Amino acid sequence: MDLELKGKSVVVTGGGSNIGRSIVLTFAEEGANITIGDIDTAQAGKVAELALKKGASGVEVVKTDVTNLGQVQNLFKTAVDKFGTVDALVNNVGWDELRFFTQTNPEFWQKVIQINYWSVLNCTKTALDIMIPKNSGSIVSISSDASRQGEPREAVYGGIKAGVNSFMKTIAKENGRYGIRCNAICPGVTVPETEEEVGSTSMWSDPNGFFSQDQFDKMAKTLPLRKVGRPRDLANAVVFMSSPRAGHITGQVLSVSGGYSMVG
Repeated sequence: MDLELKGKSVVVTGGGSNIGRSIVLTFAEEGANITIGDIDTAQAGKVAELALKKGASGVEVVKTDVTNLGQVQNLFKTAVDKFGTVDALVNNVGWDELRFFTQTNPEFWQKVIQINYWSVLNCTKTALDIMIPKNSGSIVSISSDASRQGEPREAVYGGIKAGVNSFMKTIAKENGRYGIRCNAICPGVTVPETEEEVGSTSMWSDPNGFFSQDQFDKMAKTLPLRKVGRPRDLANAVVFMSSPRAGHITGQVLSVSGGYSMVG
């Protein structure tokens, strides 16, 4: 299926590692122009080279701390200067460490809030300033099934992601009149397949930082599809939801998690 994305201008935050990397490469296969905002420009540069080989019409990498509004504005200015506009935004950047709430402190809360929520606010506001005058656009934010189920050791993260879900629904209602669609995608556990998919700043850079392989295997057995997620699983959903083919879908929160969360 042609997703009608050839030549479209897409901004992907955190496009250097894991889910973000796969999102960039899947957009590339559709011939999109892609601007990657990432603090790890070395890793993002490797992804950009691969994206061009996979068919991207053009790729730019911009060093961006998405918690900093000025840097976000520069990211979007670069996209507009290079590719003429921004047709789609993917708010992909996210971060967490698994801790029981009683083991956390205000400094930890602030970091989780800044990376997972302020980044979405910064990027969405900047994107809307570009999309509203042209009466079209798509915004997809990566949330988490922790926002729908409640997950031990992800209290702050899950709460923030629930806020992202609500925010995206509201933005969808406010901006649908401008032809702008806004949706959220909720991964479950999504595991990189190779070390090259992960940059030094990724929360997956420590292979033992989350779960052992034995634990991943046990998790898989609890899911209806009997497998943990891989980055491509999420990328396929994100790219479709960003495309004109999903032109009548907005304000939705879609779980892509092997059946972990079944809502509705």
